[in-house]
Parts: sequence; structure tokens; C-alpha cells
Amino acid sequence: MNLITPDFGLFFWQTVTLLVVLLILGKFAWKPILHAIEEREEYIEAALQAAEVAKEMVARVQADQEVLLKIAQTERTRIIAEALEAKKVIIEEAKVEAEQECKKMTDQTRALLEREQEAALGMLRNRVATLSIQIAETLLQNELKQQHTQEKLVQRLIEETHWG
Repeated sequence: MNLITPDFGLFFWQTVTLLVVLLILGKFAWKPILHAIEEREEYIEAALQAAEVAKEMVARVQADQEVLLKIAQTERTRIIAEALEAKKVIIEEAKVEAEQECKKMTDQTRALLEREQEAALGMLRNRVATLSIQIAETLLQNELKQQHTQEKLVQRLIEETHWG
């Protein structure tokens, strides 16, 4: 027996054994194996379809997320603009209010100064009048020390008032 070239008997029995194994496999194992392969193909196909659906859902969610992000950015920009506008309005109102308060205080101070000035002028007039009366009184006392001068003064006053 030669190891490199097989004998006819060995070849015959190997062929018969192979055919018997194929017949047994075809009768009992081939259908379950094919069925398992088909189930595996269906499972893989379903998984691929589910992955495609998931991919589409992710794409939709990303698109929705981008839209929401743009809306949020627009809203943020609007809120910031409103806040800046409100800041300007508040500053302007505070400025106007401060100017009004300043004007009011200036007017009150001016009025107080005018009242103080009028009071000071009134006191000065009273003092001048008092001093004038005292001076006139002193002068009259000096001039009217004589009886003759007193009579002349009374006569002149009577003539001026036309009572006599």
C-alpha cells in the first residue's frame, strides 16, 4: 500500500461513507440547519431594519434638537435685547427723576434763600426805621427844647393838614 496513492477499496468505502453521511445529514440535520440559517438571516434583517429606523429617529431627534437650539438662541437673544432695553429705560427714568429731584431741591433752596433774604431785608428795614425814629426823636428833642420852636412846628403841621 502506497501512502501517496490511495487504493481503490479505500476510495470506494470513503465514497460510500460520505454518501451515507450526506444522506443522514440530508434526512435529519439539513432541514434544521437551513431553518436555523433562515431564522438567523431573518433576525439579522430585522436588526438591520431596526438599526435603520433608529438611525432615522436619531436624525429626526438631532434635527429637532438643532431647531430647539436655534429657538433657544433666538429667545436668549430676544431676552438679552429686552433686558438691555429695560436697562436703558430704567437708567433714563432714574436720570429724569434725579434731574427733577435736583430741580425741586434747587427751587426749594432758591425759595428758602429768597425768604431768608426777605426776612433779612425786613429786619434791616425795621432796624433802619427804628434807628431813623431814634435819630429823628433825638433831633426833634434837640430842636424842640425851646418853646418857640415847638409852636412854629405845630403851626406848620396844622397848615399842612388844612385843619384850621
